[in-house]
Amino acid sequence: MERRRSILIVGGGTAGWLTAAYLARSLRIAEQGHLEITLLESPEVGVIGVGEATFPTIRNTLQFLGIDEGRFIRETTATFKQGIRFDDWAWAPEDGRRHQYFHPFEAPFSTDGSSLAPYWLLQDERTRAPFAEAMTIQARVAAAQRAPKRPHEDDFAGPLNYAYHFDAIKLSQVLAERARELGVRHLQGHVTGVEVDGTGDIAGVSAGGHCRLEADLYIDCTGFRAELIGQTLKSPFSSVQDVLFADRALACKIPYDRPDAPLQSFTVATAHEAGWLWDIGLSGARGVGCVYSSRHMSDDRARAVLQAYVGKDLELSIRSMAFSAGYRPKAWVGNCVAVGLSAGFLEPLESTGVVLIEAAVAIIAELFPHSGPVNAPAQRFNSLMSARYDNIVTFLKLHYCLSQRPEPFWRDNADPASIPVRLVELLEQWRHRPPSRYDFILDLETFAFFNYQYILYGMGFRTDLSPGRNAYPDAPAADRLFARIQAYSDRALADLPGHRDLIAQIHQAGRDLSPGTA
Repeated sequence: MERRRSILIVGGGTAGWLTAAYLARSLRIAEQGHLEITLLESPEVGVIGVGEATFPTIRNTLQFLGIDEGRFIRETTATFKQGIRFDDWAWAPEDGRRHQYFHPFEAPFSTDGSSLAPYWLLQDERTRAPFAEAMTIQARVAAAQRAPKRPHEDDFAGPLNYAYHFDAIKLSQVLAERARELGVRHLQGHVTGVEVDGTGDIAGVSAGGHCRLEADLYIDCTGFRAELIGQTLKSPFSSVQDVLFADRALACKIPYDRPDAPLQSFTVATAHEAGWLWDIGLSGARGVGCVYSSRHMSDDRARAVLQAYVGKDLELSIRSMAFSAGYRPKAWVGNCVAVGLSAGFLEPLESTGVVLIEAAVAIIAELFPHSGPVNAPAQRFNSLMSARYDNIVTFLKLHYCLSQRPEPFWRDNADPASIPVRLVELLEQWRHRPPSRYDFILDLETFAFFNYQYILYGMGFRTDLSPGRNAYPDAPAADRLFARIQAYSDRALADLPGHRDLIAQIHQAGRDLSPGTA
């Protein structure tokens, strides 16, 4: 008789419920009598979601889970995200001048495998279009508040790459419902104790109102508390605060002035003296937050910066969060693996929180041992996830270390001592050539070489190709391609609907399908 194997996920939220739903779908537990998944969740504490942003991989995840895109958008007050606009990162506002650049999700246009980046670099800096605008139609589409797709197109499909902004609490509810449909058992109760056996593995979890819970594999989704992986198993936490200085965030929700207010399809990230502010447009409100370093800014000053950004006369209900940038190099120890905040957190920039959950649960599903030692994949999992965290740290640091802002926070970020050695080496190479796909190992990366290009050249980094100009003889053909991209942009602006218009149509479609609708 085949032995039953069980998984106990401790903790709900996005990490817990995404893990539960993904594993249930991937491991087909509804059809497999030998495998069961239980999720133990503490009773809700009434936290209000203020808005979260994601990476385009979320579309594949939601589609894999069998979640309808329209329903997801309606139930999570989601909107489309086509990238990030960075304001004031290269330099501080001065004499009415502000710096701005866009990081789109769409890859740069290329033809026959040839990159246009060298030809953009060889153009006159005074007259050339911004990098993102020159290389893809998405910059202009997003700036014009157009959607990345049209109403008739299939779920999770469209002419432009996109992700979403959504209410994180509501997303958890959608994922929870889907996980239960896929066969996940849901229990509620606070963890009151964790037992460890003689080998150092977890032997069981006690929770109020339930008998002692046992499993073959325990997945820690308890957030920053890290009740299993940290408090019980003492897996060390590796700080990266010598590289990424931000360790505090304030968040609030702002109503729109009117129901038809313009709706951005990108996150706005605005630099301030000791960090940055996010501005996320949900369908019914804006989620706004202030990320900062407590070494460079007091909590009171951060509140003042946030208040000034949203308007001094607006009453705010502000949530405060303290965090330590870093991760656990051994997030899988024995029969326990951490996913989400219990495994690590870097900072909100570039929306890596959810994508790290997706990466972790995909590896667990792929390597899950249906027989034999349950910790067999631990070493491989830890190696893959540690490399992914390290590479994200490098990418995030790139945003900070190129800034010319004069404040101490920004000057400390530009200090070579705070820049990872690998990034220092790459920056030196990139002074003479643009980033290449050969700089990165795909399975260990969240961001591709062109993501680095968007940040580098958006921030004004100089790659000097002039000594080798003769190696790029196809400038006339490249100019024609640049002109074609602009023509495609013009067509997209005419063809794609307004962002708010599309969101309104999706909500109306839901109302039309509701029982009792005439």
